[in-house]
Amino acid sequence: MAKTKEQKAEIIAKLETAFKSATSAVFVGFTKVTVADESLMRRDLRGKGVSYFVAKKTLIRRALENLGHAHAELPLEGEVAVAYSNAEDTTTPARLIHEFGKKLADKLSILGGLFEGALVGEIQMREIATIPPMLVLRGMFAQVINSPRQRFAVVLSKVAEVK
Repeated sequence: MAKTKEQKAEIIAKLETAFKSATSAVFVGFTKVTVADESLMRRDLRGKGVSYFVAKKTLIRRALENLGHAHAELPLEGEVAVAYSNAEDTTTPARLIHEFGKKLADKLSILGGLFEGALVGEIQMREIATIPPMLVLRGMFAQVINSPRQRFAVVLSKVAEVK
């Protein structure tokens, strides 16, 4: 059933507010995804604070135009959805979609997205998706800071054993 102009305007407004308020948004291309897989993915995304919304490409493009983003170089092909989040960790939507893309093989892919207010392409969004979560990054940083002290303590203990 065709949507009325009012319904389309509501969808564009919803997309605009999502793009404005979200710390990051990912454009997701999907084909032949089963209802069970998509339901599982939506439930998992919702549990981690990520919203998932399927919209027509023309409406997504209009919302991007209204926000002043040049979307001409962004290929939105096939069926497209938007995953977005207001979480502190800005990589969450991209990372979760990337994980589901691995599980669902060639059925789900990242097409691009908005990251911290800037429109980015597929390659950049995939790089963002491979960044570990904030807690892991903090742990890695603590390990880097602690590593020289730990090595120094090992050296001192070896010197003490020798003497």
